[in-house]
Amino acid sequence: MMPGSAERATCVTRHIAAPAAEIYAAFMDPAALVDWLPPGEMTGKMHHFDGEVGGGYRMSLYYPASEKPTSEKKARGKTTADEDMVDVRFIELRPPHRIVEAVVFASSDPALRGEMTVEIDIVAAAGGAEVSFLCRDLPPGLRLADNETGSAQSLDQLARYLAQQGT
Repeated sequence: MMPGSAERATCVTRHIAAPAAEIYAAFMDPAALVDWLPPGEMTGKMHHFDGEVGGGYRMSLYYPASEKPTSEKKARGKTTADEDMVDVRFIELRPPHRIVEAVVFASSDPALRGEMTVEIDIVAAAGGAEVSFLCRDLPPGLRLADNETGSAQSLDQLARYLAQQGT
């Protein structure tokens, strides 16, 4: 970071009523990721997954039809008008407490290029665990408020996903 410049980062934490091991497992299961990771009304498609350090995954996140571009509304997608494709590389895996990812958007927009780091910490707490997403080095074209909202929505969906799994 340049002296005097502000770090482009967000941090969201949520209590999830599940054991740390089950939460961690939901991050390492490609089918589970497709179910809970896409924020809000987005949907997902996993292209490949390798759950080892140095491995990772490629996933597409699709905006709902209600958010498709019109003459009055600009496209939101970073890869195509309705798609955000991400390449994720696992930098650190410390089950069941920590995952560090390097995330890159597939985009032709220079403002969305660059590698951001996502640190996921899972800390045991009464009745489950505290799960935090610390996102650092966000590309300049990614609005901090949007990233924070999306992270919070994903954590809410993770909590619902795990509750439906019977944890």
